[in-house]
Amino acid sequence: MNPTSFDKRKGPPIVIGVAGGTGSGKTTVSEQILKRIGSQQIAFLQHDSYYCEESHLPLAERAKRNYDHPESLDTPLLVEHLLGLRRGEAVAVPVYDFATYSRGAEPRMVMPAPVVLVEGILIFAEASLRELMDIRIFVDTDADIRFIRRLRRDIFERGRSLDSVVEQYLGTVRPMHLEFVEPSKRYAHLIVPEGGRNQVAMEMIISRIHKLLDEAG
Repeated sequence: MNPTSFDKRKGPPIVIGVAGGTGSGKTTVSEQILKRIGSQQIAFLQHDSYYCEESHLPLAERAKRNYDHPESLDTPLLVEHLLGLRRGEAVAVPVYDFATYSRGAEPRMVMPAPVVLVEGILIFAEASLRELMDIRIFVDTDADIRFIRRLRRDIFERGRSLDSVVEQYLGTVRPMHLEFVEPSKRYAHLIVPEGGRNQVAMEMIISRIHKLLDEAG
């Protein structure tokens, strides 16, 4: 099914949330779902795209902001977009530049589809988001593994220095994880150790999604 031909008269889409700490393997789980269900059937949204616009601040000041606190994210806009997709409407998703801590000029258009997949560290910490999800998956990975993955990602993909990554992790990432992310695990329907490498859990998730799609016709 082409996402542009999604018929909203068949009912709202299935909304799936994938949460977990930084570097936990959320993206791997999401990629498995996209691959095995079919990306043409999924509208994919990442909470990271919704960081608040702060390009009016000097770059040095932007770099010091706490990007791991729920207030750093424009969650009301994500909620608005989820409601729009549930109504069968296309949405304009911001494109965030992690090197400059700012949004790009042109948003990314996401078309409605039978499945809406939402990924993010803090999506279960927000009741307004949780209430819109039919399936909530929390990816649970040891802290040392998560830190190593984040270190590699931020240095090689986002152009950060080693010192800045370590400073941010100790200053905000770890404290915010303990305050917001870890407690939000209680709201998950399914907790997945090892993320996308957990093939038993992935088979269960994919089977459940197929069943819900079949029931929706």
